[in-house]
Amino acid sequence: MTEQRDLDAPDAGAPRRTELVVLCGMPREGIERTIGRMRDLDPGLVVLHHDLHDLGRGRVHRRLRRGPADEHSVLELAHGCVSCTIREDVLPTLAGLAGEVDRIVLHLDPRLEPEPVCWALGSVLFDAGDGEQVTAADLVDLTAVVAVLDPDVWLEDATGEATLPERGLSTLPDDERTVAQLAVGQAEFADVLVTTRSLGPADVDRTSAVLDRLCPTAPRLLPSSADHRVFGDGLPAEARQGVPSGVHDPLLRGAPPLEAENGVRTLLFSARRPFHPDRLHDAIDSLLDGVVRARGRIWLATRPDAVLWLESAGGGMRIGHAGEWLAGADEQAWAEAGDERRALASLAWHPRWGDRAQDVVVLCHHADPDEIDAALRGALLTDAEITAGEDAWSALPDPFGWAHDEPCEDPAPAGLPDPTSRPEQGRDDREGEN
Repeated sequence: MTEQRDLDAPDAGAPRRTELVVLCGMPREGIERTIGRMRDLDPGLVVLHHDLHDLGRGRVHRRLRRGPADEHSVLELAHGCVSCTIREDVLPTLAGLAGEVDRIVLHLDPRLEPEPVCWALGSVLFDAGDGEQVTAADLVDLTAVVAVLDPDVWLEDATGEATLPERGLSTLPDDERTVAQLAVGQAEFADVLVTTRSLGPADVDRTSAVLDRLCPTAPRLLPSSADHRVFGDGLPAEARQGVPSGVHDPLLRGAPPLEAENGVRTLLFSARRPFHPDRLHDAIDSLLDGVVRARGRIWLATRPDAVLWLESAGGGMRIGHAGEWLAGADEQAWAEAGDERRALASLAWHPRWGDRAQDVVVLCHHADPDEIDAALRGALLTDAEITAGEDAWSALPDPFGWAHDEPCEDPAPAGLPDPTSRPEQGRDDREGEN
């Protein structure tokens, strides 16, 4: 039986803090029906929304609904960007409402993924008014992330190659995110999924089979019949509740099904020898066709100390530097790694490689997992290359730079820091790019 959280039972004597629900996704009609149902369940609900369609001109359209009041305003931002919106208005507004209302819904613009926003809520410091630097998470309890999706178009979006500008979803000149990245990121990070229609069983509905594996812990509700789970009540213990994933966290959450169903299957790829960079560059093409999601930690022969994070959605991929392996690390690095990572590294310690390993999860909907596995294994160093030693490895051609995108672009010069890599603690701040 799945363990349940009792979120209506605060510690004895502790004041009840304002609860925060982050709501994301598309389409607009489904979002509005979901908000309507949430307001039926909680008439005192406050809904805060920032419309970013005019962000390119430094303007954000702000809407605050509180009971019968419905306030609209336009914010002029000196530096029109998502991070400015969060820092200059979202955080102060939440601070002003904290303790004054029971529950707030932060309705994200459909262009936003929830994970980087939740990271900001828990990490970005601001002045709450008394000179003390706090985060939003110090003032409110983030109880759930809710994503709304349309099953009739979601899978096509999640496996396509179109960029947000091509679909008219972004006017920012440097925004090259794909619709797939957005669709997958919203659903994967959600604690609750609201679907605009009912889904059939996984053996007849491919979208259902994909969601079973992408977000197995998230209950699925309809807007008209959503219950208090949209507020985080009674969620399973594995629910993220807005906590971003760490690079060294388990790659599978909530025990998703591993067997094939309706052509959908999850591949778990693991290996204890490094990748040949040039051969891996050729092999990753196998992850861009017929694959919903690939994510995981990789290790290149040319960089024995670097943990690289690989993440794809649909036809786009990003590989970036994400920290260091503990093998060869000093005592300070071990102390800062945390108990769980140290324990996992020790359990899987290899006499030669230490904690270095390849661990990638691939969610396939049309691709053959066995062919992907063969392509990735063919990119590992051969026995002869292993025997040649690390001095020989350092001379291997390395097309990746420190950050790499697919479809392929010219890699950044080796040695330059990558501003878009996934940090050690799991932050993925591509949403904050201007």
